[in-house]
Amino acid sequence: MNFDKELDARGLNCPLPILRSKKALGELTTGQVLKIVATDPGAIKDFQAFAKQTGNELLSSAEAGGEYTFFMKKK
Repeated sequence: MNFDKELDARGLNCPLPILRSKKALGELTTGQVLKIVATDPGAIKDFQAFAKQTGNELLSSAEAGGEYTFFMKKK
């Protein structure tokens, strides 16, 4: 998937991946995509809730080898 910015949140625990994603999304323009890579298993539910609360679109989420990758589109 194409993305405009990547955020490495590996090794960070809740709420840091969300807080850093919020900051990174603030630097993007409407319609741009942020890729986030995290290792916190709670990130799956966190990013679903974050998308619902902020209106940003969670395009996809996947897990591989203990890493979680999310693609979020700025509203």
